[in-house]
Amino acid sequence: MKALQLSLICFLTVFTVLGQESADFVQITPSIRYKQIGIYDIDRLNAILTKEIPAATGDTKAKYSPAKSAVRLFRVEYMSVIPEQDNRPTMASGLIAIPVNAKQNMPMVSYQHGTVFGKQEVPSFPDESFETRLMIAQFASQGYVVIGADYFGMGTSKEKDSYIVLKSQVQASYDMYEAAKVILEKERIKTTDFYITGWSQGGVITMAFLEQLEKCNVKVKAAATASAQCDGYIMTNGFLNNPRKIDAPWVTTMFILTAFSFEEYYQIPGLAQGLFNPEQYEVAKKLYLKETPITLEEFPTDLHKLIRKEYFDPVYFKQSAYGKLLGEMHPYRWVVKTPVKMYYGDVDECLTTGLARLPMEYQKALGSDKIEAYSTGTDANHRITYARAVVEWKSWFDGLSK
Repeated sequence: MKALQLSLICFLTVFTVLGQESADFVQITPSIRYKQIGIYDIDRLNAILTKEIPAATGDTKAKYSPAKSAVRLFRVEYMSVIPEQDNRPTMASGLIAIPVNAKQNMPMVSYQHGTVFGKQEVPSFPDESFETRLMIAQFASQGYVVIGADYFGMGTSKEKDSYIVLKSQVQASYDMYEAAKVILEKERIKTTDFYITGWSQGGVITMAFLEQLEKCNVKVKAAATASAQCDGYIMTNGFLNNPRKIDAPWVTTMFILTAFSFEEYYQIPGLAQGLFNPEQYEVAKKLYLKETPITLEEFPTDLHKLIRKEYFDPVYFKQSAYGKLLGEMHPYRWVVKTPVKMYYGDVDECLTTGLARLPMEYQKALGSDKIEAYSTGTDANHRITYARAVVEWKSWFDGLSK
């Protein structure tokens, strides 16, 4: 089965039916279609950098490069498979952003997005995703092709959210990369260096994606993350047993989204019901399903009210089905071949500095210097870390591509 999954992830699976076709999509192959959803002109791109991102992140110190080119935006729909469910076929969506003055040879960056509550707060709906707009404004407007998968259950996908189900999220990212190559060929654009990046949840996926790309012998020039919580067991144990005063009230959503997505994708009935207190279960389920919004009054912010008391016992937690699945989430435990830079904030409300630096320390223990970790500042929280990390990513990638 592992060999079969590796084979499937290394080559884009072709299916003969995409479902109901829409007239505004261009069908390239039986499994890939795309359509232009807009253009960001230079004024809009600069407004993103100077107004929208500082407003969204609370950071005014990041020094972004002014836009050089307008950018065409394309929504992509492509066939993929769900590895956790015997490679069941599914359709996913994502984004390709191409500079209007595109040249024949440009670097390409794949961005893996962070945790979001809304189904459309993802790359293929950039107007609803500030993090995607920053990547477009800082990379695509500077001569990079930017791509990004929405993950299964997000964007136009009919599945349920695959939050931190790593094999599925890597599959979606890999098949988006393969679909992008086909589309770029049609657009008569050749890419050179390939980079991957991600923030928060997306940083975790970036590392898992990198491991798979290396297994598939896909050349990645460099990888970079921001606020990547690359060990699920350590992260959740910290919130349960060693909470900090600065921990965000919304860290409860990490437990909610993982519990329901694990139940759905690993097909473990009752997993979430066994984790949450009965009076909190329905509102937690509503948050995961994204079918109806929950009010601020409903939003669960107290882990002790949300989670059954036995899970605060580290031994019980580790032996539980939920804890065992989180214990398998550690995409840094291999001998990394690609240069990686991981950025973190000293006052990140959902990530300790120890966890942020763990992948680097693990590689050092192996005698490797491929991963380096950098602080973005003593005042840097979760969003500020991302705002500043993007500047560092671009400076590094620019230098490598030259």
